[in-house]
Amino acid sequence: MTELWLERTDVRRYTGKSSRGAEVLVGSEDVEGVFTPGELLKIALGACTGMSSDRPLSRRLGDDYDATIRVSGAADRENEVYPKIDEILEVDLSELDADAAERLLVVVERAIDKVCTVGRTLKAGTEVNLTIETE
Repeated sequence: MTELWLERTDVRRYTGKSSRGAEVLVGSEDVEGVFTPGELLKIALGACTGMSSDRPLSRRLGDDYDATIRVSGAADRENEVYPKIDEILEVDLSELDADAAERLLVVVERAIDKVCTVGRTLKAGTEVNLTIETE
């Protein structure tokens, strides 16, 4: 299993790391060149949607199809939650007739609903356990 951790690099700035060698810069909204934790949550959801829809779309449109997933949602700062996250999957289906496009969209939505772990987790909610270790 891939190990994940964050290391503090400055005031309100961290580097997220994985045992597979990936890194992501994380910080507050006033820090340039970083993602906020909330932005990463939305990016993770959009990436999961994209990856979940990739197989049915590439099967029908070819491996070189273009897609963009836009993800947005404002934080409720009073309660510190994202009450709503909107996703828009932009994909060109103009080479398909209307019936084929509609059938493909049904397959894509089913694939996302079935295998997008991030989306399924957000919809279902999850238990989070925090342990603080001290020296």
